[in-house]
Amino acid sequence: MIVLLFDIDGTLVNTGGAGMASIQQAMQREFGISDPKRVNLSGRTDRGIARELFELHEIEPSERNWNRFRQAYLHHLEQELPQRPGKILPGVEPLLEHLADRPRVHLGLLTGNVQAGADLKLTHYGLRHYFAFGGYGDHHPDRNDVAAQALAASKTHLGHPVDDVWVLGDTPLDVRCARAIHAKALAVATGGHSHEELRQSGPDILLENFEAADAFLESLASSV
Repeated sequence: MIVLLFDIDGTLVNTGGAGMASIQQAMQREFGISDPKRVNLSGRTDRGIARELFELHEIEPSERNWNRFRQAYLHHLEQELPQRPGKILPGVEPLLEHLADRPRVHLGLLTGNVQAGADLKLTHYGLRHYFAFGGYGDHHPDRNDVAAQALAASKTHLGHPVDDVWVLGDTPLDVRCARAIHAKALAVATGGHSHEELRQSGPDILLENFEAADAFLESLASSV
């Protein structure tokens, strides 16, 4: 059995800035921060982003404040998604349809999004039904821990050993967390990182976008 663990933002979809806008609005709504300091979102988990924002703005990093932030963020994200010029990234839908037809290939998520945020984004773009399990950014600031959660979820879902695991994402942190769970890594240059930056992170396969996924599909076919 082969498990493919997909990142969301920059890999499957571009939300047109809905996530950043929702984070800023959540900080303003819940904590009165009218102009939140910008933090790097690339490859990060929502829990880690919130923790950094709390530190920058001297907000107590309590579970209560995290829950306040999370609920406000989700409220604004649901409103922002239909208002933004987002899109499914090139080649994603044909690739997912092709993979979904392979009985020995199982699709999951490995995302820094909280689970409810992942559901909102993928449902909005009509992709949620492709993914049966995953690891999410609700509890872990470090993406490596999310990778471990995603791998455990895949084993629970399948109920038997996994032959091959791939992590597919658009950042060097996706490659890093693949190595943390002894998985192979596919990097795709559809997010905020250049082809060269991704190459230096050492993925097993590097694509400009998923329209160029033939070599990856061939590698899967040879391992089944």
